[in-house]
Amino acid sequence: MDGRKRELIKRGDTVDIVLKKDQRTGKLTRGVVQDILTNSREHPHGIKVRLEDGQVGRVKSILKD
Repeated sequence: MDGRKRELIKRGDTVDIVLKKDQRTGKLTRGVVQDILTNSREHPHGIKVRLEDGQVGRVKSILKD
């Protein structure tokens, strides 16, 4: 699922994010959402989240079980 709508992302979801340092390459990092950092309902580049391991990036896809 797409990571541009805040309502689709919940704490505990497994997501693929792009870290700031990886924006040029588009390399994805997988992790579990700890906090949702973007306050707006939508963001064109993806909702910004903090993963449980402390990494911060924008959600590119949400992995549903």
